[in-house]
Amino acid sequence: MITNRGPAGSAGSDQGGYRVRHVAALAVFAAALVVASAAARAEGDPEAGKQVFKKCHACHNVGEGAHNSVGPVLNGIVGRKAGTFPGYSYSEANKSSGITWDVATLKKYLKNPQAVVPHTKMMFPGLPHEKDIDDVIAYLATFGPDGKPAAK
Repeated sequence: MITNRGPAGSAGSDQGGYRVRHVAALAVFAAALVVASAAARAEGDPEAGKQVFKKCHACHNVGEGAHNSVGPVLNGIVGRKAGTFPGYSYSEANKSSGITWDVATLKKYLKNPQAVVPHTKMMFPGLPHEKDIDDVIAYLATFGPDGKPAAK
């Protein structure tokens, strides 16, 4: 007699139970992604960040048609691995930092770039006000990797 007990994939395994567990695991994973993406969103005001970005624009560009300048293009920066925008000559410190730019890391970096990536080429001393940092990150998050408005 074959029973519905045994390791998954063995004769008599509980395939229906496996499916239920698999679907439940996927649901938990999807819920975790929703929570993580909500936590990853910048808390600032993108319109105010557009004004703050004027301090950054001397070296960085965003939007469609943006090009590398003194610093790399910042389109799609939230979620991008450090030192990877095509055509920009990054410092070895930036390329080998192992950083992926999430909101928390950008907050630290924009406060004091040299403290987060010692020997980075970015000589900017940092933004002193948390609100400005939140706002500029919220502004940058509005740009997808192609410079078009990012999906919300």
